Amino acid sequence: MRKLLLGDEAIAQSALDAGLSGVYAYPGTPSTEITEYIQASPLAKERGVHSRWSTNEKTAMEAALGMSFMGKRALVCMKHVGLNVCADPFVNSGMTGTNGGLVVLVADDPSMHSSQDEQDSRFYGKFAMVPTLEPSSQQEAYDMMQEAFDLSEQMHLPVLMRVTTRMAHSRAVVECVDVPRPQNELNYNAQASSWVLLPAFARKRNDIVTAQQPLLEQMAVDSKYNRYIDADNRELGVIASGIAYNYLMECFPDGCPFPVLKISQYPIPKKLIRRMTDDCEYVLIAEEGQPFIEDQVRGVMPGNAVIKGRLSGELPRTGELNPDCIKQALAQFSIAGCQLSTDEGFASCEDVVPRPPALCQGCGHRDVYAALNQVLLDYPNARVFGDIGCYTLGFLPPYKAIHSCVDMGASITMAKGASDAGQWPAVAIIGDSTFTHSGMTGLLDAINENADITVIISDNLTTAMTGGQDSAGTNKFEAICRGLGLSDEHLKVVVPLPKNMEEITKTIRDEINYHGVSVIIPRRECMQTLQRHLKQKKAAEKNEK
Repeated sequence: MRKLLLGDEAIAQSALDAGLSGVYAYPGTPSTEITEYIQASPLAKERGVHSRWSTNEKTAMEAALGMSFMGKRALVCMKHVGLNVCADPFVNSGMTGTNGGLVVLVADDPSMHSSQDEQDSRFYGKFAMVPTLEPSSQQEAYDMMQEAFDLSEQMHLPVLMRVTTRMAHSRAVVECVDVPRPQNELNYNAQASSWVLLPAFARKRNDIVTAQQPLLEQMAVDSKYNRYIDADNRELGVIASGIAYNYLMECFPDGCPFPVLKISQYPIPKKLIRRMTDDCEYVLIAEEGQPFIEDQVRGVMPGNAVIKGRLSGELPRTGELNPDCIKQALAQFSIAGCQLSTDEGFASCEDVVPRPPALCQGCGHRDVYAALNQVLLDYPNARVFGDIGCYTLGFLPPYKAIHSCVDMGASITMAKGASDAGQWPAVAIIGDSTFTHSGMTGLLDAINENADITVIISDNLTTAMTGGQDSAGTNKFEAICRGLGLSDEHLKVVVPLPKNMEEITKTIRDEINYHGVSVIIPRRECMQTLQRHLKQKKAAEKNEK
């Protein structure tokens, strides 16, 4: 069966075809479409596959571990910075091992299209000592996902699969299996001695996992996804990983005239790398992301070759690669018989006027920032600590309203720290989904010390930045705040509309002047989801007629 699929969709379809029982995720571009595809899948509905969004990546990872513990196959999806959030259970999952297959899918974002950094998740795979896969095409992403579940169950380890933005969000025709594999049966094979990480047991597991590393490396050497393609001209060799291999092949439609080592399964296949560094005068290492392979090759196995890549300047040190980058790097070598493709590559964008992102017209966040800025004119030393979401755009003109944005949930804890240092007023602004993701614990710290901060939970009733997914705390925020110990007297709800500006500004001013913790919840539905809901309502009414 052939389907035209995004890389994300190929991964999702493959997981379903591999007998998936549950996907656990928090929305994060460029990984969001995996879970959405499974949520919309008739097969997933028929089989009762779990696909509800998790509160954050840590809870997602832990729930998936629970499903694996019971022998079922589970998938965890996140963007690269989400792996930081679930680092504790992820790294420890290498110690516990798995029962049912467990795949952790991480979508990295080179060039930071919608992210705070260019983190390369392959380092986490090495750190946790688990197998890591990095597909070079949508077809390979589909094939790898099924084999990743098998590998997880064979080695009793989680498997990390790393994709990047271009792989996740580009389409290709993918050959899928005709008959999906049945789900695993529930089993009780998980041994408590492996899953209870008391030091005495964890030390034994650590010895086992460490002893598996030579086998994992040999599996990488033997893997069909790692290929050594030899050639007569050995002046230059290229090591290309993941999608960079695709870019290299685009440069040579008639075949590459020098040896190529394709790497898509880790640990790095040292035996194959040593073969190239021993045979070739120069080795160019092309990898999407940070110099993960290049660092290791330079450090322990340069052989007779001169190593070139991101660290030596032949390829850009930051940002995404593309076929033009590879061509420019290859052009720096004078190689006999090297015929590069003359295609122009990517279309020029010189004549396209840049369009900076902005809050949607009619967005409630606009009214919140307008009111906040109006009030803070009376407090020239005020500091506003922002967070991750659509409302981060409040940093840009015309509002220029926030002074920091570091990671999910940092607004509240940074405001508390600033207050601890003597700053007043200290205001935190955080979205509804981000608050339940990582903000609640910070608010608890603030309440426990009665910190002199004002917290604005800007509630648009959805996870808007990633496309309008459900928000875990919808209609629960007042109860959550009360449960954390906040007094009703300083828990205020307002409707962010221009006609309510007088009420909103008074509320903000009153709570700033209260020297303790206060929470203001401006609540109005996101314009995008509101329009979608109105269309759905009209369609339903039309069908009823």
